[in-house]
Amino acid sequence: MDRRSPIDTEAADPDAGWLAAVMHVAFFVLLCSSLTRYLIVHPGTRTTPWVIVLAVVLALLYVLGPVLGPQQAGGRGASAGTASRLWLAAVIGVWFTLVVLAPSFGWCVVPLLYTSLRSLRTRSAIVLVALITLCVVAAQLKLRLRFGFDPNLMFAPFAGAAVATAVFIYSQRQADRLRAVIIDLVRTRRELAATERREGTLAERQRLSMEIHDALAQGLSSQQMLLQAAGRLWDTDPAAARRHIRTAGSIAEHNLAEARRFVHDLAPADLAGGGGLEEALRTLAERESSETLQVRFHQDGTPAAALPDRVQAALVRIAQGALANIREHADAGTATLTLSHLDDQVVLDIADDGRGFDPVEKPGGVRGHGLPAMRARVRQLGGELMIESTPGEGTVLTAVVPLSPPT
Repeated sequence: MDRRSPIDTEAADPDAGWLAAVMHVAFFVLLCSSLTRYLIVHPGTRTTPWVIVLAVVLALLYVLGPVLGPQQAGGRGASAGTASRLWLAAVIGVWFTLVVLAPSFGWCVVPLLYTSLRSLRTRSAIVLVALITLCVVAAQLKLRLRFGFDPNLMFAPFAGAAVATAVFIYSQRQADRLRAVIIDLVRTRRELAATERREGTLAERQRLSMEIHDALAQGLSSQQMLLQAAGRLWDTDPAAARRHIRTAGSIAEHNLAEARRFVHDLAPADLAGGGGLEEALRTLAERESSETLQVRFHQDGTPAAALPDRVQAALVRIAQGALANIREHADAGTATLTLSHLDDQVVLDIADDGRGFDPVEKPGGVRGHGLPAMRARVRQLGGELMIESTPGEGTVLTAVVPLSPPT
């Protein structure tokens, strides 16, 4: 796994800035303390000027680190990486010479280990750390051979360097894994937001399709039937033809109000008067009644409290769709809307004496969008839509809506 350490630049991690600052300060503190100790212990030796000059050169080279060092190691192009490696080689070379002349400068090894780990690729950094540690051990053993063999000087630096290197590499790999998890979470969040937008778009399309079917399409169908009837009676019964035309005009006016309301996601026009669900269903029954179809409304029970607006709107739309199906398909003479208020639910029954049908004959192939739209409306309220019908014996459609929201 020969890759660059992920902490090769402070920009990649906000915490890397203060860690690098601590290491830089520690390096200069150790460098100054090592030089001071050497001058105290070895004053006036022939190597003292060289030690002072090399210490100053090492300090100046280290100061150039922000320009040539690890901060540019992750930069673009090969020149930045080459400059960084040359800078590190110069720093290590000068420090190695100092350690040979004055072993006390070996204390500077800790910041240099950190600099090596964050400047080079992992494998190269491990090799350099091993060489640096070997240099420190050799210098210390040379200095203290007169006191006999010391196993701590032989093995302790290697153990410490190995632990520090392992912890550093482990921390960076953990940071890589955490960064990958964060990237994955961000991508997942974006995908979830996109999914929610698509679902919202589909839900809005479904709402518009149901509103158009239950209001505009059914109204246009009624107008078409009335105008066709007026055309057939125009010569034989002009009064009836004009009556059909006036009714068609009234339906067109009502449809215009419906269109303006559902565009703004408002309640059905029948609820706009403020009379509540019962008055809206009674008005709907009166408007849908004609010479060929008599629609009656009946209420059973009294609600303990006003129904939520979305429940009222859904039941009015279901009644509109059901009556439109009766008028178009059932060939019925009478239809009855029955609204029942129970303790924990409200029930709307729409019954007719028409030709009926077999509800299970074509479970997936019901003509049109009326029944699927009704089921969707009831399902959104946590309720249930039931159909009872037999060919030749009429149909009863029942919408049951709970008064408490579904859990």
